[in-house]
Amino acid sequence: MKIKSIVFDFDGVIFESVEAKTEAFRALFADYPDQLKDIVQVHLDNGGTSRYRKFEIIFRAVLKKELTEKENKLLGERFTELCYEKVFNAEYVPGAYEFLEKYYKKLLLFVATGTPHDEMLSIIKGRKMEKYFNGVFGSPTTKKEIIENVMSKYGLEPDDLIFIGDSVNDYDAARETGLRFIGRIHDEYPDTFSGLKVLSLVKDINELESYLKKERLL
Repeated sequence: MKIKSIVFDFDGVIFESVEAKTEAFRALFADYPDQLKDIVQVHLDNGGTSRYRKFEIIFRAVLKKELTEKENKLLGERFTELCYEKVFNAEYVPGAYEFLEKYYKKLLLFVATGTPHDEMLSIIKGRKMEKYFNGVFGSPTTKKEIIENVMSKYGLEPDDLIFIGDSVNDYDAARETGLRFIGRIHDEYPDTFSGLKVLSLVKDINELESYLKKERLL
């Protein structure tokens, strides 16, 4: 049965922007050189999760310090300063631009990301990508909530959609809402979905299109 909709994560799925955010974490916590490796690992292990949630984990589990709401907010603002331009100017994941151009009139396309909602909208509008998506959604709304809201609004059943992501957080959101999941894998992190039941793994969006056509989902 052909799908009616695709939900995309953004960083690492549509844009090659994962490394820009990793470098921002390194810069943000440069004053903690002894803990920096563990801090970056928290960021990587919680891909797709809101940066504010990552800060909470870092302070509790790595720095063993209290994090106030004000400090969390200031860290978020500084993080945006460090990586916004790099993310904004990032290259498309191979095949992503062509896929969006080809299918935005044929499928309902959505973005579900851990990036703050207003920041994500700013990037989408600035890159003139609004026409491709029926909805763009960021944190603090969770990806599970985003998917549930999309299905409710558009009258979709789980089999009508596929979620494309590059993190276990994405996989969990798909599993919790009954969606089939395709994982985008990076050469640097080839084992992200090891042991998990995914529909397929692809290295880029060209491979995604080939798989969906082969399985007659498009």
